[in-house]
Amino acid sequence: METSNAPQVPASVPVMTVERFSELSGLTADTIRGQIQQGNLPFIKVGRRRLVNVALLTAECMNAEDWS
Repeated sequence: METSNAPQVPASVPVMTVERFSELSGLTADTIRGQIQQGNLPFIKVGRRRLVNVALLTAECMNAEDWS
């Protein structure tokens, strides 16, 4: 039986680090930081760290007009 090397993320993870989001999305961490700065990715700030708000991003995607 083959094992998958694909990254596994629990469905209930509401936020994640830029680095982890980078690993899962295939985008560079710099690209993600740029998207956060431009306001294209929702985030929350915890201390000095910015965490990608995956829960809000998922909700925005599901509510998008072009979602079918």
